[in-house]
Amino acid sequence: MLDPILLRQRPAEIAERLQATRSFALDAGALESLEAERKHIQMRTQELQNLRNTRSKAIGQAKASGGDVTALMAEVAGIADALKASESRLEVIREELDAIALGLPNLPDLSVPLGSDESANVEQSRWGTPRVFDFTPLDHVELGARNGWLDGDTAAKLSGARFTILRGGLARLHRALAQFMLDLHSGEHGYVEVNVPVIVNAESMRGTGQLPKFEDDLFATAVGDSKRYLIPTSEVPLTNIVRDTIVDHTQLPMRMTAHSMCFRAEAGSHGRDTRGMIRQHQFEKVELVSIARPEESDFEHERMTRCAEVLLERLGLPYRRMLLCTGDMGFSASKTFDLEVWLPSQETYREISSCSNCDAFQARRMQARWRNPATGKPEPVHTLNGSGVAVGRAMIAVMENYQQADGSIVVPDVLKPYMGGIDVLR
Repeated sequence: MLDPILLRQRPAEIAERLQATRSFALDAGALESLEAERKHIQMRTQELQNLRNTRSKAIGQAKASGGDVTALMAEVAGIADALKASESRLEVIREELDAIALGLPNLPDLSVPLGSDESANVEQSRWGTPRVFDFTPLDHVELGARNGWLDGDTAAKLSGARFTILRGGLARLHRALAQFMLDLHSGEHGYVEVNVPVIVNAESMRGTGQLPKFEDDLFATAVGDSKRYLIPTSEVPLTNIVRDTIVDHTQLPMRMTAHSMCFRAEAGSHGRDTRGMIRQHQFEKVELVSIARPEESDFEHERMTRCAEVLLERLGLPYRRMLLCTGDMGFSASKTFDLEVWLPSQETYREISSCSNCDAFQARRMQARWRNPATGKPEPVHTLNGSGVAVGRAMIAVMENYQQADGSIVVPDVLKPYMGGIDVLR
C-alpha cells in the first residue's frame, strides 16, 4: 500500500507517476472527490456525536431538576438517526478509499529503468561461460523421458496439465537441491530456517499483495464457510509472520528461509512454457525473506541477490543478473533483480530467481512496524523477498548443463554429499 498521507495530499502526482512507470490509470479527480467527502462526513459525524452527548447530558440534568424532557428526548432521537446515517456513509467512503488503495501497485524506485516489458530490462552482470557441447544437447523433457525419470503423462492423468511426476535418481536430485539450498542459506548466509503452512487465510494474501488483484492466479480451498488459499510462494507466510506486530529494532534485520510447495493457477499464461517443468501449477522453491529497517533495505536487497548468485556459482551454472524495468516488475516491488540461468536446449538465459525490495508497501498492508529508537515511535518496516532458488528450474538447469552424450547426467560436486554416493544419473 502506498503512503496514505502522500495519496491524500498529492493524488495527482501519484497518478502521474503510476501512469508513467506502470501504465496504471488512477483517477485522481475521483480520489480527491472521495477524500473531500470523507473529510466532510467525518467532521459532520464528530459534530453529531458531540451534539448527542451534549443533549444527553441535558436530559440527565433536566430529569434531576424535575423538568420536562420530552422535547429533548425527541431531539436526541433525531440526532441518533442522523448520526447513524452519517456513520454508515462514512464507512462506505472508507471502504471505497481502501479498495482504491489496495488496487494500486508500488511506485518503482528512481533507479529502476523505464520500460513497458522485459525488452527494457538491463543486464547488470554475467557469471560463467556456457558449455560448448560436441553433441546436440537435449532439453530436460527429452532427458527425463529417455530415462523414465520425468513423467508428465501420468501426472496429467492424476491431476491434469502442468503437473509432473519425478522418479528414481531425478527425484533424489530434486530433493538434494532443496537440501543443499537450505543448508547454504541457513549455514553460511545467516537465514533462519522456518517451516511454514502452505495454506493461508485471505488476510495473509492481502498483506503481501496477492489479494484482491490476483485472485484468479491463486488456488483456493473451502471448508464450510472458511475459504483459504494455497500459497504461490512461501514469501506469503514468512512475511506475514510480522503482520500486526511491532518488531524490536534489535531483531532487525530479520532473515528467514523456507522450502515449500508452491501453487499457481497461471491464469494469464496459456500457451507459455507448457512443455515440461518450466511453468507448473505445483512446484517447490526455497525462499528468502528479510524484514529490515528502511535505511538498510537497499543493502539487504543486494545481499539477498548475492546469496542466490552464490548458490548458482556453487552449482557451476552460468547465469546473468537483470535489473527489471518498471513495466516488468511485480505488483508489490519497488526494485527487482532477476537471475537468469543458461539453458543449453534453448540457447538462452531463463529466470530462476527474482529478488525484490518492496520497501514499506507490504508493511503498510500488514501493519508490520518497528519502534524507531531515535523517535520512540512505531514506523513501517521494509520487506524483501527472493527465490533462493526455484528447485525445479535449478534441476532443469543441472540436467541440461551436466548432460552427457549418452543421456546420463553428472551430479555437481556440491550435491554429491546429498546423493548417497551417486555421482552420475544413468
